[in-house]
Amino acid sequence: MLELAILGFLAEGPLPGHELRRRITNLTGYSRPVSDGTLYPAISRMTKAGLIERRPAPESGGGRYVLNLTAAGREDMLLRLRAPAEHEVTDFSRWFTILAFLSLLPDSAEQHAVLRRRLDFLEAPASFFYDGDTPLRAEQVTDAYRRGMLLTAHATSRAERAWLHEVLDGDGIRADDEQPHPQTRTRDRKD
Repeated sequence: MLELAILGFLAEGPLPGHELRRRITNLTGYSRPVSDGTLYPAISRMTKAGLIERRPAPESGGGRYVLNLTAAGREDMLLRLRAPAEHEVTDFSRWFTILAFLSLLPDSAEQHAVLRRRLDFLEAPASFFYDGDTPLRAEQVTDAYRRGMLLTAHATSRAERAWLHEVLDGDGIRADDEQPHPQTRTRDRKD
């Protein structure tokens, strides 16, 4: 997902590496910070692959570079958004990265196809805990902390499903939609 975040943020305009790192950290959260040892090798790989380009930024001081998205990088980003891997649709953190850049897909039908995959995942019965193959619901769990996990995940899942239905049923995305605070993220949906 690091590559998608790099491509997505650069699609919004050229950035120096330190600003790109800040934006990615803000997106992924401080519990999953992006280190220089992760970011800069990814930038180097993507530059060698022709997805991004580095150009000197003399106005920022010696040795500083600005990163730009190439046409090949834009195409790669669009492919990643059109056809995310299953684990990218089911993992909450990875899903947020896709969602952050999904509006860059120019075709709303393609956007909706990705949203439908997430909705299908959310509507399938699942839990953190099972009795054999049967997912346990919060009211079936006696451990208060496990019950808390299930209640929190269920509330998050319910809110996300409602939003997805609103978008997919034609009501669209309104600018005044309530935005959750970044610290209220959950990892994965489980009923």
